[in-house]
Formats: sequence, structure tokens, C-alpha cells
Amino acid sequence: MKIFPAFEEAIFIKRYKRFFADIELRDGSELTIHCANTGSMKNCLSPGQPCWFSRSDNPKRKLPGTLEIITTTGGRLAGVNTARPNKLVVEAIKNGVISELQGYDKLRTEVRYGEENSRIDILLEQGEAQCFVEVKSVTLEAQGKQARFPDAVTTRGAKHLRELMHMVEQGQRGVLVFCVQLTDIEEVCAAEEVDPLYAQTLAEAIVAGVEVLVYGCRLGPDEIVIDRKLTLLAPASV
Repeated sequence: MKIFPAFEEAIFIKRYKRFFADIELRDGSELTIHCANTGSMKNCLSPGQPCWFSRSDNPKRKLPGTLEIITTTGGRLAGVNTARPNKLVVEAIKNGVISELQGYDKLRTEVRYGEENSRIDILLEQGEAQCFVEVKSVTLEAQGKQARFPDAVTTRGAKHLRELMHMVEQGQRGVLVFCVQLTDIEEVCAAEEVDPLYAQTLAEAIVAGVEVLVYGCRLGPDEIVIDRKLTLLAPASV
């Protein structure tokens, strides 16, 4: 995903009321921008460190920009705009980067499905064959080169896993893609200490036949792109 115009660099000050972030611009002035992330952003909030943001030319917006990339407490770069991962995965599918999701002639997004009034992030179709793809953004760094998901309790995440299991029961493919917007990561596992129910549901989903793919991103002010496959550490109960 090419970024034009490129993200602007600033210094991160603080995040508050979930959707607001204060940053310091190069001229020393402060600016309040939108933080498009509903998670806790645990380990992502490092005041005084570099961050990058996009500006909006929409006059109807209350805030002039959006927080895009931040420096974590561990010194990594993290993509924190959760509106981007779905688009990154779509691009990676179309470009053949995610090899496991090739061979379909139709791709749709935000399609209603399931038993719990859900929308699937990506629906791939080839004739009567369907592949339901749920995308999750991973930014929680752990020890070494490991990242974890989720960074906060996610009842929606558990619901999405149940929906994927139901699709598998009906004979279709159910796929969960962990999109890791975090540099210098090699493996991902469930954050059982954050949300034990999600970790348990993920283990059940894997046993039921839900496929879990993990892909990492290259992050920069002028481009964010999925560029490598990472390792999934399966939950202990699998």
C-alpha cells in the first residue's frame, strides 16, 4: 500500500478518551488527532518517541489527522490505524503474497453472514466454493520477537471465531489472518493472560478446522505492505 502523501513525523505525547491523541509537530506546536484504534494499545504508548500521522483534507472532520504509526515501548514500529489491515490483506491476496488464499475469482468485503449477525471482512468465491476470511490486527509485543493477540478482552473476536467454525461445519473454508503491523516479529500466539476465553476459543477453532495464517508487514511513512509469513504458536490446548 503506497502512502501518498507520505505520513508526517511528529513526537507522540499521549492518547486519551480512546480516540484522541496529542502530538508535537516539528515546529514545537501541539496537535490533537484521531486515534482509530479501539484496543488498549498496550505496549504501544511511549510518550516522547517518534510517531507518524496522516492529514485529512475533509473540511467536515473535527480532527485534522489520524495517528498511523507509533514507536512502541520496545523500540519497534507499530501500525495502529485499525482501518488499514483489511485493505492490506486484500492487496496481499490480489498480489499473490498470501499463497494460501489464491485460486478464487471473486473477492468481496464486509459481507453479512453467520448466525450471530456478523460481517465477514473478506469473502472469496470460486463457483460454489466460499472462503470466509476474518482479519485481526496484531500490535501487542511480548518477549523476544513474539507478538500476541488480543491486547484487550474481545468478545467480538470470540464471536468471529465461532462464526468461522460454523462456516467450516457447513463445508466452507474459515480463515483467520493475523496481520502483524509490528516490526521485528517472528511469531504470534494468543494472549491468554489478557483474554483467556479468546485463547480457548481460538484453540477450539483450530481443532474444528479453522485455518490461522500469520503475516507480517513492512512499515514506513510512504508504504505499508504485507511482505512475509510468520509463525503461529498454537494455544496450549491444541
